[in-house]
Amino acid sequence: MDKSVTDFNVRLRTIKLRELFVGIIITLILSGILMIIFPQIEESDELLFIVIFLIGSLLFVWALRGTKGLDRNIENIFEDHNKKEILYVFAINLLFAFLFTFLISSLDILISLADPTWISLGEIDTIEIDSSVIILDAIGAIIFAPIMEELIFRGVMFNRLKIRVGIIPAMLISSFIFAIGHEFGGMTSAFLFGICMCLLYLKTDNILIPMSVHFINNVVATIMNVTNLDILISQFPWIIPSTIISIIGTVYLIKYIIQETRKVKKQYS
Repeated sequence: MDKSVTDFNVRLRTIKLRELFVGIIITLILSGILMIIFPQIEESDELLFIVIFLIGSLLFVWALRGTKGLDRNIENIFEDHNKKEILYVFAINLLFAFLFTFLISSLDILISLADPTWISLGEIDTIEIDSSVIILDAIGAIIFAPIMEELIFRGVMFNRLKIRVGIIPAMLISSFIFAIGHEFGGMTSAFLFGICMCLLYLKTDNILIPMSVHFINNVVATIMNVTNLDILISQFPWIIPSTIISIIGTVYLIKYIIQETRKVKKQYS
């Protein structure tokens, strides 16, 4: 990390992988100490997640202290072309994230129509979850996850890898590592989401742009999970338009990645 650099965007690009690893170790040590002092943290996965990401966020604040340009990055988010692209990238990624769920639900419905004895996979019992757990989970997913994951995987990992192995391999590697931290069923969507975030970051040199997409994505995903809206739109008759729209979104997602990757290769060749 070059402390002599005062530009926020440039300072972020100078943070090295080894410094990131040291920061992770420090975060885990401090989190362990806090768990000893406050046993309640260890009893709640959601609270532990918040504590870890809060400490990590503070370390990034320390690393980027004294820089300028963050206000310019914030203003950049609200420029018309950026607002449109943020919403567009969010939408096509969200639609793809539900594609496999919708396809499986459609198949399940077709089988149940043909075979009355078939036990539908759609018969899902909702589980009552403590409101405090929901709140903590929402805070972690909506506030801390977009900030920390974008700083780690795009701000540091992608930036450093592209110097060593090139832009396209760096996109693939950082997005793969980002994806394996997600649930098995969501790894593919997380991988493609990571690639889109790398492309947005490259185009704008503004880490707040992918953060914004990540934030909106997690807000909507949290609302859908809490309200069981994701289950509702997977049922008949909503499953028909849901599947069609999801397929269309997937086509646009693939098109976006291909087009933007070509632009990147041409720009940095």
